[in-house]
Amino acid sequence: MKSMKHVKAACILQTLVFAQKDDCGLTREQQIKINHDDVIRYKATMDRSRTRYQITEETEQADGSVLVRVRKQYNDKADVSEYFN
Repeated sequence: MKSMKHVKAACILQTLVFAQKDDCGLTREQQIKINHDDVIRYKATMDRSRTRYQITEETEQADGSVLVRVRKQYNDKADVSEYFN
């Protein structure tokens, strides 16, 4: 007899870096603004898709990029309640 397994709980841990190419022709201030706007757009996309998520870190790096660590829902079938307080 073969046993059955299923996912009881799951989440995805990601570290994302939002950055522009060095030779993009924008000033540092423009690049920083675009990077922050990209982070806002990323969050809005998850909100629209009703993906449950938690930003655990969001820091601007010395080069102007934005580092984001996020814990997010794997899919709508797996329970994520133990990962989010």
